[in-house]
Amino acid sequence: MTESASPYISHPRIVVLGVQPTTPPFRIVEIDGQVVGEAKTVTDVLAAAAAFGITIHDLDDPDVVRWVGGDKFTWTVH
Repeated sequence: MTESASPYISHPRIVVLGVQPTTPPFRIVEIDGQVVGEAKTVTDVLAAAAAFGITIHDLDDPDVVRWVGGDKFTWTVH
């Protein structure tokens, strides 16, 4: 397989991990590989990013945010 034929894997600065089954549920937010806090809503993700000087223009851009175990609409355990 040539490099141009290989799938592209992004390495975004922000990673939002899967929903933790607690009351209330939350998702762990990592920035630059470090856990920076918990998010209960998308607004919490945006606030965490802003605290590190990161402006998010598109939450669906895999080069900016990686959503693990769901997307920006997943905030409860299914």
